[in-house]
Order: sequence, then structure tokens, then C-alpha cells
Amino acid sequence: MRKLSDDSSTGPADDSSTAPPPRERELTVPSEAAGERLDRFLASYVGSRGAAERAVEAGVLVDGRARPKSYRLEGGERLRIGLPTERPAVPPPAAPAIVWQDEHLAVVDKPAGLVVHAGAGHAGDTLVDALAGIVAGGDPERPGIVHRLDRDTSGLLLVARSGDAHDRLADLVRHRALERTYLALVQGRPASRSGRIEAPIGRDRDDPTRVSLDTDTPRDAVTHFEVERLFPNHALLRVRLETGRMHQIRVHLRAIELPVVGDPVYGVADPALGRQFLHAARLAFDHPFTGERLDLESPFPAELETYLNGLG
Repeated sequence: MRKLSDDSSTGPADDSSTAPPPRERELTVPSEAAGERLDRFLASYVGSRGAAERAVEAGVLVDGRARPKSYRLEGGERLRIGLPTERPAVPPPAAPAIVWQDEHLAVVDKPAGLVVHAGAGHAGDTLVDALAGIVAGGDPERPGIVHRLDRDTSGLLLVARSGDAHDRLADLVRHRALERTYLALVQGRPASRSGRIEAPIGRDRDDPTRVSLDTDTPRDAVTHFEVERLFPNHALLRVRLETGRMHQIRVHLRAIELPVVGDPVYGVADPALGRQFLHAARLAFDHPFTGERLDLESPFPAELETYLNGLG
């Protein structure tokens, strides 16, 4: 195995029994790694190819810039690898309910707090673990997954039960034929009853763990919203995705000064809520094998209903 120059190990020794773990590591790419893909190089550092891909997805800087996993190294670059911050122990989230299924696909109702699949910074139970034996197709490390919900977003998620189904469902997503509607509580009141947000987004230039409009890798993103209910200082919005970029709703609503309540990254943190107020309330699509029109809804989780009632 190649010996890497891990710059985090330089300097005087510390008392490892009391020193907190570093938030990130830096290393220098040796000259003999020139021409090697970023993910393959990192695999020898983080333990596996899958872990390397997840690390790149979470954000690895090459000389200060985010690069894709296929980026070819030249040798001598400085890499910065973000490490997960330890979270306090919390009870495992409830298992997802299956609201519709056949031999090809299933629609599950994911609770908040449940990660869809394993990734950098998370090694606990996931939705994929909970659905073991039910889902299949696509990436072996995230079988059956054709679109995702953030950890603290609840609601409906479509999964495949075979490789063929995964390919057909992925086509639905690619051709924007999967209708996804969310309910989001935001701080502030919109200037209009409905609107369309069209703004490319991508990894933030300065913080690759975040998504923003200030990016070197912009991807088209379109979000539609309409007011469901108004409160004195808040609004409940019905949001429809035309595209499905990572963190799209949260980033777009922040961009128009309507941050999502309970979102500590892009919105307004609220310890009393304990999660972001974002719920995938509806999925509608034509079944890719039978042509049957499926239109499924998920009711508000109890904690969101309670919070909403508290606003009057």
C-alpha cells in the first residue's frame, strides 16, 4: 500500500486520550500518484473505494477546489478531507412504512432522522438497511435508490425492487416525469402567492459540504412554490420540484429570503422543533411497467402538526 504524506500527523505529539479528533485532514499527493483518479488514490487512505467516493461526495478539496471523483491527479497537490463531527447518541429512528408496492417498485414513508443510504460521516442504520431484501438495482452500496431525501426530511420516497425497475425509474427522474411535492414552513412571508425559482446551484466555492448559487459547478435547478397557509411571521408553502438537485429546496428558498424553519445549515435553526420543517407530501407518476397512474400522499408527521398548531 502506498505511504501517504498525512500532514495532520506533523508537529509535537499530543495526549490522544484528551485531545479532540481533528475536524479535517490534509495530505500531499506523492509524485508517483500522477495520472491516478482522485477516488482511487483516496481509497488507500480512507480504506475502500466506496468510502473514497463518499468522501469526495461529502467534499474533498484539491488545492482548495472541489473536484469530481474522476479527476486525474498530477502529483504534489494538497488535499483536504473533511471528517465527520461526532453526534450525540440518539434513539434510532422508526422504520419506514411501505405505503404502496408490487414486484417492481415500492413507495415508502421515511421518518425524519433516517439516512437514506450510508455515506461519509454516517455508519448507522439507514433506510437501505431497513429495506434489505426488498430493494435492488443501481449502485450496490445504495441499492434501489433513484432519488433521495435529506436525513431530516420526512415523507415519500420511491425505490426500485429490481435492476430493470431501477433503470426505468431513473428514466422517470431524468425526464422529470416523477412529480414531487413538498410542504415547507418558512420564516417570512412571500411577496406573491406563487412563484418559480430558476437558479443554477452546485457545491459552494468556499465550503464543499454546502450547496449554493456561488459555485464553480452550476447545475440547472428549478423550484415552484405556492402559499398553502399564512401565519404572522411564517408561511407554509407547497413546493414542487422540476429538477432534483441536492438541497435544492432549502437553498432556493434561502435565496429568496424565505429560510426553512428548523434547518441549521441554510435556514433558521429551532431546537424546539429538532428537525427541519420539510415534508415530501406527494409523489405522482405513471408506473413504468403497467402505465397505471399512481398518486400517493403522506400526512404530516405529528411533530410538524403540533408545531404548526403552535403558530396559531
